[in-house]
Amino acid sequence: MEKLKKKKVNDFPTPYTFTNAVKKGDIITKLSMLIMGAGNIAHQQIIKGLIFLGIEISYIYFMIKAGWNCIALLPSLGTVEQQEIWNEKKGIYEYVAGDNSLLILLYGILVLGITLVFVLVWRAALKSAYKAECLSKEGRYVPKFKDDIKDLFNTNLHKLLMTPPFIGIMAFTILPLVFMISMAFTSYSKIGEHLVLFDWVGLENFKEVLSFSSTTGKTFWSVLGWTVIWAILATGLNYILGMILGIVINRKGTRCKGFWRFCFVLSIAVPQFVSLLIMRTMLQPEGAVNVLLKNLGLIDTSLPFFTNVTWARATVIIINLWVGIPYTLLQVTGILQNIPAELYEAAKVDGANAFVTFFKITLPYMLFVTTPYLITQFTGNVNNFNVIFLLSGGAPTPVERTAGKTDLLVTWLYKLTIDKQYFNVGAVIGILTFIFLAIIALVTYHNTGSYKNEEEFQ
Repeated sequence: MEKLKKKKVNDFPTPYTFTNAVKKGDIITKLSMLIMGAGNIAHQQIIKGLIFLGIEISYIYFMIKAGWNCIALLPSLGTVEQQEIWNEKKGIYEYVAGDNSLLILLYGILVLGITLVFVLVWRAALKSAYKAECLSKEGRYVPKFKDDIKDLFNTNLHKLLMTPPFIGIMAFTILPLVFMISMAFTSYSKIGEHLVLFDWVGLENFKEVLSFSSTTGKTFWSVLGWTVIWAILATGLNYILGMILGIVINRKGTRCKGFWRFCFVLSIAVPQFVSLLIMRTMLQPEGAVNVLLKNLGLIDTSLPFFTNVTWARATVIIINLWVGIPYTLLQVTGILQNIPAELYEAAKVDGANAFVTFFKITLPYMLFVTTPYLITQFTGNVNNFNVIFLLSGGAPTPVERTAGKTDLLVTWLYKLTIDKQYFNVGAVIGILTFIFLAIIALVTYHNTGSYKNEEEFQ
């Protein structure tokens, strides 16, 4: 009977959840809510309990020493300005540093992040105390510290391996993102000289950017419109032309296939920024292209590659094709070679021409396989900083405008933050770009055959 009871306990263990610890834990376990590690120490888990207690003491000391002050300043972001005081003995003005809102915001977010981690550890400590309590009441073995260490390399190996990446993501991804997002709700900008001392402004920056009447709003919608057109053309043309090139090279009648692939892929071997800077130099009013055309008598005046809006936009799209098609060629070549030959033979027997075969067999198969790649390419083209910045620099740029006619959201964001120091507006642009890309990517992928009809397609 005792063996049966013991087996039932082992087969159906008590769930050691945080909720059960709060509701069902004894007085010692509940005391662990105030004194971390108390429950572990009471059940002979001395080292683990002392570690939890040490973490709590360290956190409390940190909060008393500096943390609480950082959080207290966070709502106001500082109010003390730099002061100029006359020193009679030295006969000079001395400057007394005031509050630095940027550091206050940074330290405040960092303390909130540390607090969040502490809360997670606090929950883990309470669950650990409750587990020790349950094991003790059931007459089962309560693991010691050395058992927990061994368990980390066995059952809980995933926790050991995932902890460093989790800390890295928190420190180098999540906290910087929260810091950047927070800037969008402040007046941190060169406008009004709010680079040292600034305040929270709520949604004012979003209203200014999204407004159709403000200068910033008009620029935003203009740049967004061109960004969408650019991303569609850059992605679509690269994909279609790269696929056609791949089909032509891959067909049975083409000789020296490796040589032709080498010729087109050769541009990948040259660093992209070198190619773009060379093309930018060649397309200048007195560059090699215009000089050559003049010497041949084909033109009298230099072609406005970067001074006319239409010419500039067409130029960056064409140059991007030269840079991007080889990548697409590499992507589609392997897929084209894996399309079943029986499909083409059956289509040929049915009398289908090359046009029908392409749209009924090749293109659907390619779209099904490469839809995730297309979404990635579209996202990459929206954020294609290199081609625009190194080739045209956003030109032509109207007078008193922060963005040029070929600027994308990402290059405009760079100019707003680095050149103009409009950090709050730049943060808003970054957030809106992320929202735009997230919606496009999710909606597009969820409505494609790659997501919905995998089994049916096969």
